[in-house]
Order: sequence, then structure tokens, then C-alpha cells
Amino acid sequence: MGGTVSLVLLLLFLWGLCSQRVERVELTAPAVFVLVGLVLATCLGSMDLAPSGETVKGLAEICLTWILFADAARLSFRVLRPDLGLYLRLLLIGLPLCIGLGALLAAGLLPGVSGWAAVFVGAALAPTDAALGASMMSDPVVPERVRRLINVESGLNDGIATPVVVLALVGAAGAAGAGPDANGKAVVELAIGFAYGSVLGLAGGWLLRSALRKGWAAEEFAGPAVLALALLSYLSSVAIGGNGFVAAFVAGLAFGTAYGDAPQGQLLFTEQSASVLSLLVWLLFGAVLVPAALPHMTWQAVLYAVLSLTLVRMVPVALSVLGTRMDRATVLFVGWFGPRGLATIIFGLLALEDLAPAVTHQVLPVLICTVLLSVLAHGFTAGPLARRYGAATAAGDAERPELWLHVIPVRRLTGGADAARRRGSSD
Repeated sequence: MGGTVSLVLLLLFLWGLCSQRVERVELTAPAVFVLVGLVLATCLGSMDLAPSGETVKGLAEICLTWILFADAARLSFRVLRPDLGLYLRLLLIGLPLCIGLGALLAAGLLPGVSGWAAVFVGAALAPTDAALGASMMSDPVVPERVRRLINVESGLNDGIATPVVVLALVGAAGAAGAGPDANGKAVVELAIGFAYGSVLGLAGGWLLRSALRKGWAAEEFAGPAVLALALLSYLSSVAIGGNGFVAAFVAGLAFGTAYGDAPQGQLLFTEQSASVLSLLVWLLFGAVLVPAALPHMTWQAVLYAVLSLTLVRMVPVALSVLGTRMDRATVLFVGWFGPRGLATIIFGLLALEDLAPAVTHQVLPVLICTVLLSVLAHGFTAGPLARRYGAATAAGDAERPELWLHVIPVRRLTGGADAARRRGSSD
């Protein structure tokens, strides 16, 4: 075990040394660590590369908790207000349509998957992960308004989809013989998580802001304090019978509201910690989950993955922005950059724990295949498509300076953002 841990730490160190260089050849951090995990699982099978399921699940849950909290807390409603209608369209129209279309496709295409299990597949594959297109998200040739739209949608849709995933899991387990009151219990857990997260986030944001203003708290320890608050929101909510992910997401929204306009400095430590954990999750995804799913992979799962990343994503996006002034190129660009990532992996791990093995073998390969295809497809196309789209829209954007009003925070796993800013300033 010590050798495996040493190897993983060495990989993290090496990534820190060469991440900027690797980013130049259009390789994102998730793509690199998934590929490394696959290589390790293939070539070094004798090593203890597969920790216990509880360890993998624990790392993934902590990572998603920090991401949910930070993505929600860093939102500035002052910055979002000019395009609030677009965000609401994508989240309140596009996201439900994506879940519904994904569920219908799962019920019709995947053998043995129907009812609540199909809803679970649609909901688990609806959230997007902007980090898989990090080079696009940090490239100044893409209008900032478009990058912000993709980033905000990615930051919120996993938290919004979580209640649907939870209810679908309970429904699928109930169809397999769970207690009749399981659905009611799940609704109660969601309500407790929402209420508890709201109170904890508001209290935490107000207390930290007051402590910093009065000089009680040291600035350099504010980041670790927020990191602890994010994890506290999850663990304590679970302890009192609430849903931890919902609590973390709502606590982040409440924290950002109570603290004030986008507390970026205080969230940096949480985001960096989540980034390190996410690299480990991607490594384990390639080393453990992908090899485990391969024996159960079918042509239906591969076809569903392709359709999930294209039609199931693009059609709802196009329908949700009908009546706006968004041009066709932008609709296609936003529709394509809906990569599936960490949230889907965690939802798959929840299914592995809650569902019967027969159901798990039906749905888990679909999720893993979609995420793997997304890591590769979106990772390799982010840079080229960003440059092509940016060049095509450069003239129009120059005539609309309002698209460049605000700097958006992008959760990233490479040094590509700094490089992009340097390229933009030198042009």
C-alpha cells in the first residue's frame, strides 16, 4: 500500500512540474489522469491500485462536496444579473428537458433499464463539468459572456440535479424491494438538507465576514475555515438525517449571499483542495472503475454515450434558448461543451451502494462509458473549437463591448488560465 501511495504522490508532483507544458498539446488534467490510471491498471496490476470501495466513495464525496459549495458560493448575482434570463432558461428548461430526454432514451435503448432506473441514468448524466474543457474556459478568444454562461450552468446544474438523482435511486431501490416509505424518507432528507444548509451557510458567511472586519480572524486562515465549513455542511447534515450534497450546495449559496459579492479569496483554498482530490478521483476512475465496467459494456451503452453527449445535450439547449438573440454558432458551441465529469462519477458510486447488482450492471457501464468518452472528446476539442469559434465571432464581439465586462472565476486543474491571459495581453 505504501508503494501505491508513493506512486500517486509522485504523479501529483510530476503533474505540478509539467502541467503547463502538457496543456499546450490540448491534454486536460482529467484526460491525463484517466489515461495514467488505465496504464497503471494494465501494466502494474500486481500493485495495490484498487483501494476499498468505501475509500473511493469517501474521496469522491468529499471532492464533490467542496466543488458544490465553492461553485455555489462564488456566484456574484451582480455579475449574473445581465444574463439572468439565459441562466434560468438553461437550468429550469434545458436541464429538465435533458433529464427527461435522457430517461426516455435509456428506457428505449438500454436493455432491462426502465422506470426509475431510466430516470436515474438521465439525471446522473445531466450535470456538466466545465473543468473538462479548462483550456476553452480560460481562452480569451471565446467571448467572456459565453464562457460565463457555460461556467455558471456547470456550477449549478449538479446541485439542482441531485434531488432528482436521490429520488430516482430510492425509486429504483423500491422497485427492487425496498420499504414502501423510502420515497417519503428521501423527500424528508432533501428538505432537511435544504433547510440546514441555508441556516449554516448564512450563519457561516455572516460570522466570517464580521470576524475579518473586526480583526478577529487572520486573512490567511479564512481559506481553511471555509474549507472546514463546506465539509461540515455535508457531514453534519448527514448526521441529523439530511442529504449532505443538497446541504453543501445550499450552504454555498447562502454563504456567498451572507458574505457578500463573490468571496473569491476565501474560496481559493477550498477550490485548490477540491482540485487535488479531483485528480485522485480521475486516477481511480481510470484505474478501478473503467476496468470494472468493461466486461459489462454493450453496444447500446456506447451508442447511448454518444447520443448523451450530442443530441440529448444539444436539443434541450437549443430549445431552452428559443426566442433569444443567441446565434446558431453559439447555440452549437454551448450545446457541445456539456462534458460529464465528477458529479456523474459520484452518482454512479451512489448507485453502486444503493442498487441491486443486477441494476448496477445495467446502468453503471453507461455512466462510465459516457464520462470516459466525454473526457477524451471534450478534452481534445476544447482548444481547437475555442479558437475556431472565437475567430468566427471576433468581429461581432468587438462591436458588443458589454460581453467583456466582468472577469469570471474558472475552476481549473491546469495552469492554462494564466497562459491564456498572457497570450491575450500580448496580442
